[in-house]
Amino acid sequence: MNKRKVTLAAAAAGVITGVAGLSLAAMPAGAGQPPSLPDVSAESLVEQVLTSKPGAFGGTVEVDNKLGLPSLAEIPQLADGKHSARIWTDGNGKFRAALPNGQSEQTIVNDGKTTWSWNSADNEVTKAEHKADEPKAGNEKAESVDPATAAKQVVGMTKEFSDITVDGTARVANRAAYELVLTPKASEKTLIREVRIAVDAELKMPLRVAVLTNGASEPAGTVGFREINVGAQDPKLFEFTPPAQAKVTTPEAKEQKGRDREPELGLEQALQGKDPQIFGTGWDTVVGARIPAEAMTQVPAEAQGLVDKFTKKVSGAWGSGQIFTTKVATILITDDGRVVAGAVPEQVLFDTIGQVN
Repeated sequence: MNKRKVTLAAAAAGVITGVAGLSLAAMPAGAGQPPSLPDVSAESLVEQVLTSKPGAFGGTVEVDNKLGLPSLAEIPQLADGKHSARIWTDGNGKFRAALPNGQSEQTIVNDGKTTWSWNSADNEVTKAEHKADEPKAGNEKAESVDPATAAKQVVGMTKEFSDITVDGTARVANRAAYELVLTPKASEKTLIREVRIAVDAELKMPLRVAVLTNGASEPAGTVGFREINVGAQDPKLFEFTPPAQAKVTTPEAKEQKGRDREPELGLEQALQGKDPQIFGTGWDTVVGARIPAEAMTQVPAEAQGLVDKFTKKVSGAWGSGQIFTTKVATILITDDGRVVAGAVPEQVLFDTIGQVN
């Protein structure tokens, strides 16, 4: 797993999108009468999710979250409330995404050789040239709002630890789809009750991912296509020229700038740590990491205030710290800088924290 910059309040988002593979959570059944489709086996749908290679399309993805997450500037689509994003692909690796954030917008373009990320708020462009072993470098944030990517993550990580069924059909973005359901086995310790994936009957690609949590009658949030246009897209969508007077930098230069600013670190840079440790498997997966001691003393007051607002103090044989809980993930941060997170009840984290190096 690559190094990632995290904030205390954003760690749950990392669990959802990167570790638990749950991306941007759940959605109720689509509007309209469910379509009549031929029977299909759960095994066949699982294979389609894992091997699907969507062709060219463009569409609008709608997110309606009830995760219990605060508003985070870097990933506004994960905050509670309704959000939308637009995505396009040529079916051969080129990709474009437009991620609105209030009055500004982030545009991400993968032209096949370079991934460009432009933030209209500060007119700054990040240019990441692809390495031979990293053809999708820089796409992570754009793909976090892609239902097909989300579905592949969750199925790949949990299929061996789930009871899998087909539960009828649905209509998503006016397209007929099967409802694939993954239910954690009884032995799994998780906050998740089930994951529902709407798989397009014709295209064989996931159109929607749905996560329902234990003890709740309503979904935790939503991610799915509101509308989709299948077929060749305008090639100019996959080209990018930095706007006039935009500041162009590279990911390496941005990281070096963060190091050069010490000790005047922002929260994001201050909490950069080692590669996370992984504990457990399937739905019980827990991520662990240790925040460097020097970074613990450099958290800005406003960031600490955010942490205090959304956490509660806890203690045990492992020490003391603060715990942050959402409907789909839990994070434990100890006073000595250890962090564990997962889509699990807090007791699982208490039992795991002692293993963090």
